[in-house]
Amino acid sequence: MSPILFYLAQLIVIAYAMIGGVFLAFSDFIMRALSLTSGQGGVEAMQTINREVFRWVFMALFLGLAPVSLLIAAYGAFGIGDGAGVLMMLAGLMYFLGCFGVTVACNVPMNNALAAMETSAAETRDYWIRTYLPRWTFWNTVRAIACGLSAALLLFALGWATQTSPQAM
Repeated sequence: MSPILFYLAQLIVIAYAMIGGVFLAFSDFIMRALSLTSGQGGVEAMQTINREVFRWVFMALFLGLAPVSLLIAAYGAFGIGDGAGVLMMLAGLMYFLGCFGVTVACNVPMNNALAAMETSAAETRDYWIRTYLPRWTFWNTVRAIACGLSAALLLFALGWATQTSPQAM
């Protein structure tokens, strides 16, 4: 692995951890705090969060890491190929499937459903309490874990690669 790729991979470890930290904050206390509101307040806050997230650094990192993760997986599988390569491949696939894939398949459809609802409607409060809060938080926790595992796997892969061929770094 070239030194440039090695340093870029270190930045990707940090990016995985940063994205995972955002998801962890939501699962750990933000969603719990929103659940303690009147219902309407939580819905309105989450609708606003879901609109605002598209305008910030988080979304650039989140979306940018999807193709980067596929490149990491391919490089690990075909460019390195040994134990470190397998860990790299797993790191990339874990992010792509466990974070990006879960977002697209699970969290975004719930966000879209919530966005289409009137904040003061009884049906909205019912959806918020019975469906959105427990399911969204569950899938968000899956995303947080996937990001943490991606960061750890890539970090271990880099450590392994430096132990097996330190002159390549």
